[in-house]
Amino acid sequence: MEIILKEDIIGLGYKNDIVNVKSGYGRNYLIPQGKGVIASPMAKKILAENLKQQAHKLAAIKADAEKKAETLAGVALEIAAKVSTTGQLYGSVGANQVAEELKKLGKEVDRKIITMKEAKTIGDFVALVHFHKEVTVEVPVKVVAENAAELKAAAEEEAAIRAAAEAKAAAAAAAEAAEEAAEEETPAEAPAEEEAPATEE
Repeated sequence: MEIILKEDIIGLGYKNDIVNVKSGYGRNYLIPQGKGVIASPMAKKILAENLKQQAHKLAAIKADAEKKAETLAGVALEIAAKVSTTGQLYGSVGANQVAEELKKLGKEVDRKIITMKEAKTIGDFVALVHFHKEVTVEVPVKVVAENAAELKAAAEEEAAIRAAAEAKAAAAAAAEAAEEAAEEETPAEAPAEEEAPATEE
C-alpha cells in the first residue's frame, strides 16, 4: 500500500515521501502511530499543494541540515571497547555509542538519525548521519581494544606457555633419539661357543 510519511523514518523514507509498504505495517503501525497516512488521490493532491507552498521553508530546512553536516566535516571517531582474546567485542558498538562520542566532542546528534552496521570486532567502520533526505555525512569509526594491555599480557603469557611446552616436547624427543642412538651403537654379544663333546679314550 502507498503511504505518505508524516515524519522521517530512517530506512524507509523522509517526511512527505510517498512509500510502498506492506498493508499490515501501514495499517497496524504507521497510521495508528501518526507516522503516515494513506496516499489517496486527494491526499496526494493536498501534499503537492503543501510542498509548493513550503518550497521556501524546505530550502531553509535543507540549508540548516547542510550547516549541521559541515560541523562533522573531518570528524573521525575512535571508540574503545572491551575485547576478548579472540578479537570479539563483549557486546557491540553501534549508533548509541557513536552519538555518545559525538556528544563528547560537543556535537549533539540524535542517535535516531545515525545508522551503522553494528561492530562486533575491532577495526574500521563507517557511521552515516542522515541530517536530511539529501544531506548525509559519513563518519569514520575506529573500534579499538579498551583492554589492550590485558590482551597483550594474556597473549604473551599464552606464547610463553606454548614456547615452554614446545621446548619440553623438543627436549623429550631429543632424549628419546639419543637413547635410540645409544642402543644402536651397543655391540651385540657374541653367541656362546658350543662345548665340543668329550672323546672317549
